[in-house]
Amino acid sequence: MIMTEELQNVRLSQILKDALIKATDTYSTPPQIIWIDNSTIATLGNFSASTGKAKAKKTFNVSALVAASLANGQVLNYHASLPEGKRRILYVDTEQSRYHCHNVLERILKLAGLPTATDNENLDFICLREYTPAVRIEVIDYALSHNEGYGLVIIDGIRDLLLDINNAAESVEVINKMMEWSSRYNIHIHCVLHLNKGDNNVRGHIGTEMNNKAETVLVISRNYNNPDVSEVKALHIREKEFKPFAFSVNEEGLPELAADYDNTENDYNKMVPLKYTDLTIEQHETALASAFAGKPIKGFEKTIQAMIPAYEAIGFKRGRSVMVKVLQFLINELKLVKRYDKMFYFGTIPANAQLFEEDE
Repeated sequence: MIMTEELQNVRLSQILKDALIKATDTYSTPPQIIWIDNSTIATLGNFSASTGKAKAKKTFNVSALVAASLANGQVLNYHASLPEGKRRILYVDTEQSRYHCHNVLERILKLAGLPTATDNENLDFICLREYTPAVRIEVIDYALSHNEGYGLVIIDGIRDLLLDINNAAESVEVINKMMEWSSRYNIHIHCVLHLNKGDNNVRGHIGTEMNNKAETVLVISRNYNNPDVSEVKALHIREKEFKPFAFSVNEEGLPELAADYDNTENDYNKMVPLKYTDLTIEQHETALASAFAGKPIKGFEKTIQAMIPAYEAIGFKRGRSVMVKVLQFLINELKLVKRYDKMFYFGTIPANAQLFEEDE
C-alpha cells in the first residue's frame, strides 16, 4: 500500500519526536551483563561479535560465553550476570546441521553445569541452515517480537543473513537490523563472523560495518606454537582492554583454560607479508569484480591501474610491478581473467571476441 503524504508526515513527525534528546532527559547506564576479568564486553541494548579463521574454535568460545550467561556465573574467563526478566537466551545457528547444533547445545548445558537430558526453559536453540537469508531474518524478528525475557541473542553465522557479503548496502541493512533489535528489545546480540583466510581482516563489508558499530569485537586465533590452543583477545573494545586468555578442548570435548601458554608468536600477531598466491579465489573474485565493475577493460596498463586500488580494498596493497605478476597469474594459472582483442575480461566473454597477441 502506498503511503499518502499526510500519513508519511505523521510517521516522520513521530520518529523525530521519539529521536529527540533533551537536556532534561535522564538515562540510566546500560546494564552490564558479560565481563572478561574486570572489562565489560557486553551491555543490554548493544551488540558485539567474535571472529577468527577456520578451525580457530570460534563456536567453542561462544559456547563458553553462552554457558556463563545461562548459569549466571563464570566459564573460562567469561563472567555473566543477566538481570531478572532478561534471563532467556536465543541461540541462532545458520551454518551447521541439526546434529552438530545439538552437539553445541549439549556442550553449553555441560559447561553451565546443567542436565543435558532436560530442555532448559532459558535457552532456545534454533537451526536455520536450510533457509534463505531473508527468511532467517524474518524468523529472528518473529522470535524476538513474540517471546519475552530474552537478554542475550547469539547469531552464529551473521554472514548467512546476507546474499552477498561484499554488498555494502546489504551489509549496512543487516547491521542496522542488529542495532534495531538490540535497542527495541533491550537485548545484547553477539554475532560470529569469519576472518579472511589470506589476511587478518574481518570478511567483507559486513566485517567493516561490524568493526565500526559493535561494542566489542573478539578475535579467536590458534596459538602459533601450539595449534591445539586457541587465544581470545580484543580486536576492538569500547571498555578497557582485557588480558588475552587461551583455552584448549579436553577429552570430554569441552573448552578449558590453557595454562602456561606462549602468545608471543600467535598467528594473529605474526605479520608475514602476504603473497598473491596466498589469496583465496573468493578474494581474487571480490577484487576483480570491483576492478572490472561488470565491464571489460581496454589495454594492459588500464587493467593494472584498475586492479591496484581494488586489491588494496581487500587488504592486498601492492605496487605496479607486483600487480603485473598478479594479472599474469590470473590469466595463466587461475584462468579468472581472459584477454581478447586488446580487451581484458572478468566474467562473461562475448562470443565474437577476437584473440589478440600483442599488448598495446
